Amino acid sequence: MAGLWQQLCSLWQGRALALLHFICFLSPALGVLPWDTESGSSPLEGLEVVKGNFSRTFLRVGYHKIAEIPAGAGNISIQETIKSRNYLALQTQSGVSIINGNWVIDRPGIYTALGTQLTYRRPNEIRSRNGESITAPGPLTEDLHVYLIYQQPGPSIYYEYSLPLKTHPTAEPDIPSDILPLAGPSYADDSLDQDDISNNDIIKETPKPNQVSPDSSVNSEPQPAYTWTKSGYTECSTTCGTGKRQVFWQCVEQDSQATVPADLCDPATGPTNLEEDCNIQSCPAYWDVGEWSECSRRCGPGTQHRQAICRQVTHVQVNGTETAVTVAPVLCGSTDRPVTKSTCQLKICSQWEIRSEWSPCSVPCGVGQRSREVVCVSNLGDVDDDQECNMNLKPDTLQNCDMGACARSWFTSLWSQRCSAECGKGNQTRSVVCLMDHVTDLPLDSCEGERPPEGTLCDSGPCQNRLEWYTGPWGQCSTECGTGTQTRSLACIFINDGQMEVVDQLKCSSLSQPITAQPCTLKPCGVQWYITEWSSCSRSCNGGYRVREVRCLTDSIVPSDRCDPNSMPESREECNKQPCLAEIDPSCSDQYHNCVVVVQARLCIYPYYRSVCCASCSRAQKTYPNSFQKNYIRR
Repeated sequence: MAGLWQQLCSLWQGRALALLHFICFLSPALGVLPWDTESGSSPLEGLEVVKGNFSRTFLRVGYHKIAEIPAGAGNISIQETIKSRNYLALQTQSGVSIINGNWVIDRPGIYTALGTQLTYRRPNEIRSRNGESITAPGPLTEDLHVYLIYQQPGPSIYYEYSLPLKTHPTAEPDIPSDILPLAGPSYADDSLDQDDISNNDIIKETPKPNQVSPDSSVNSEPQPAYTWTKSGYTECSTTCGTGKRQVFWQCVEQDSQATVPADLCDPATGPTNLEEDCNIQSCPAYWDVGEWSECSRRCGPGTQHRQAICRQVTHVQVNGTETAVTVAPVLCGSTDRPVTKSTCQLKICSQWEIRSEWSPCSVPCGVGQRSREVVCVSNLGDVDDDQECNMNLKPDTLQNCDMGACARSWFTSLWSQRCSAECGKGNQTRSVVCLMDHVTDLPLDSCEGERPPEGTLCDSGPCQNRLEWYTGPWGQCSTECGTGTQTRSLACIFINDGQMEVVDQLKCSSLSQPITAQPCTLKPCGVQWYITEWSSCSRSCNGGYRVREVRCLTDSIVPSDRCDPNSMPESREECNKQPCLAEIDPSCSDQYHNCVVVVQARLCIYPYYRSVCCASCSRAQKTYPNSFQKNYIRR
């Protein structure tokens, strides 16, 4: 076939040759094959990149092998260049299906096989114009067979992978015998055969139309007329929906219709329609089905939806691109409408499980509560988080329980073992409570009947020559608010035959002395002013000043601004107004130019500053002997 077209392309000349070159272009010398495989150096050192294309106009519906990718291949990319209703499929060398096998279309996703991860993508069939694709990083542990599930004419697949340079794969797979050939035009008749070509090759010098031969004056026979006529067509680009096909023309003798060289025909009347429409009848409408939505439930039975739109192809370009429109569903057949709603289940839901019986009631009488253990358990028996189970269906873990009305009774403790007095008259005490069935402590006025006494008299015998401490009542608190101190009087008493006499407290020194002061707490004071001790005077004579800090604090000693500013204590006052006296000791004088600062900083406690500021430190210590003590905050 290649030799035939080479002869045709070299035979004719002139404008007819240009037309034949166009035909030769349609069927190159190397043949129009569905596989166009090439290999080249990879940008990565040590790798060879193998690329290939697969395209056919018509195939039988079913599985067709595209390529065999050898073991060790990596950077695998298989791409459907034209969106269609066809599907890609993968199979191992031993015939085990990986993706879309046995007429089952798998969901897009990641599939692990042959030592690598294969990513299968199928864009939404309604919104996207991209076709299917499969990619894998490799390397493969064994050969991978790539198939096409043919359902729509004009498939176009591009594949690419890389191999180490030591590997020499066969780039072109065998052409399956069940695939219709694409190479060469399709003729309406077989008038153009090898014999015609040979004959035309012999005729080299042919007079041009209307050309007069040298002996025309002798031969007056009429000259034959030549004209262009259609000789055949290529296959139509589609079986329906208005496709395109190429028209082939040849020059013939008008009377005999015999084929003659193309340069005998007038180039001015040459054919202009080299392409024409074909199969203009409308294609059958089909259902364009979208992807399934996510399952409506994370576990258990749920539902998922997808779109199904009735479409019809109205036009198919030469390159296989289709133009489709949405049509009425009745054209696709309502009975054949794909299912748009389906049940789904991602996993079995976890269930609530009661692990224990109800506990005893929390009270022996009245209304209390009881509890039990409830856990969320997976279908494998493992304990899950509560969120994995339906919270609306969780059994109660707490429940009220009524143990009946409680009885109210007086309960008393035993009398104290000792009398309150070691001699003479004293008291014994006990506790009295109102209880409901020995459990709940109630207010003392809740029990019926007379309250039992909490104290009783006791006699420890006559007192003989005893010394005892007697205390008076506690006095008032030392403050009007907050925390203060209260005191009481204490006396040593000598008791003999019921007679009491106050004696010196030293006689009771051998006895444990009761406390005479204790803290007392009244209502909170709120905010009030707090002050420090006065600082030392700035001068020892002739008038100086001293300062102190004044702050407004709350009961919790937190600064506040709510104190009465009119009652704020003074923070500065004058001091040492007496005139200065001459130094009595001439050896004790100030050697520092500003000894006042030393006195204010209370540095006179150090020997060095007492020597250089002898006079100032001496006057300050005589005037304020306590001025060197540390400040403290007082109220």
